[in-house]
Amino acid sequence: MANPCNDTLLSKTFRAPRMTQREIVGREVIDEIIYRSRKVRDRLILELQARCGMRIGEVLSLRASDVNGRRLTIRRPKSGREEESAFMPETLACRLNAYLETHNLLPDQRLFPICYSTARSLVKRLGDRMNVRIRPHDLRRHSATYASRNGIPLEVISKVILRHQDLKTTQMYLGRISEAEALRWMDVLHGK
Repeated sequence: MANPCNDTLLSKTFRAPRMTQREIVGREVIDEIIYRSRKVRDRLILELQARCGMRIGEVLSLRASDVNGRRLTIRRPKSGREEESAFMPETLACRLNAYLETHNLLPDQRLFPICYSTARSLVKRLGDRMNVRIRPHDLRRHSATYASRNGIPLEVISKVILRHQDLKTTQMYLGRISEAEALRWMDVLHGK
């Protein structure tokens, strides 16, 4: 008796999807999108994703009490833990603390009281101004790739920036390495 799963119609219908590598947006373009944002709130949302590797849901759920100097507490992260920490560059931490002071937020108030669809359209609109197709998660992907291209060890990118449980997940985030970049790293590693 023939196996019905070997039928060509079934195998075409239920074919496993191919993973396609997303295009990584360059640092200059990301910086330009961030700097062109008119509102401080919008700029902070973009920077928290692009500089800290945060997911859009994590950024939108931040409360005033979650900001502690350069450390952000992420409550109920995707990992299933009770909480995780994200870290900010000093300049971003200063801007975020100034934002908190000017808005006089109570400890339990959200920093950015907008919904996911509003944040998604915000990122798309700012990308459209630069003629770049970009989604919120592309900013997180950029954070990982930028760190990798600057010699940060994969373990640090995985555990600190992206907060992944598995290194394989982190490797999917990183963009492809061009031939010029491969040669540059060989020169760095072994000299010219």
